[in-house]
Formats: sequence, C-alpha cells, structure tokens
Amino acid sequence: MILFFGTRSGKTRSHSLPHTFCPYCEQQGTLTVYKTSNWFHIFWIRIFKISTNMMAECSHCKRGFHKEEFSEDMSQQLIQIESQAK
Repeated sequence: MILFFGTRSGKTRSHSLPHTFCPYCEQQGTLTVYKTSNWFHIFWIRIFKISTNMMAECSHCKRGFHKEEFSEDMSQQLIQIESQAK
C-alpha cells in the first residue's frame, strides 16, 4: 500500500488595517496583514494545522513586519478584524 503524506501551506489570507499607522513611515491605513497556515496532509487532505505565519506590509514605504514586530495597535486591530470575521 502506498501512503502519500506531507506538509503543505494553505491559502494566504490578507486583512487590511485601515485605522492603524505604519510604525516606520507613520502613514495611516497603508498596512496589510498576510496570514498563511502550514498543514499536515494525507492523500492531499488537510488533517491538522502545524503552524501559522503572519506578516504585515506597508503599501507606502514597502516595509515588512514579522509578527514579533507588530505594534500594540496593529495586534489589537487584527484581533478585532478576526473576531468580526467569525
């Protein structure tokens, strides 16, 4: 019997943060957060989530921020957006 298993990244979801200022260039409403999850799969069917990666990018200065670099304001607004989406 052949068993196909492995890991694969899921779809990347993006959320705009319209009321948040970029910590680098201080422009308001230019931040977009990208969230990607990695999944374990058997026969290309997702079984469970392994990890989640988040990154924000400013469309004005093109600066990227890893999750550890998110400001308190960025984190709070992201929590609000995700709670509204559920």
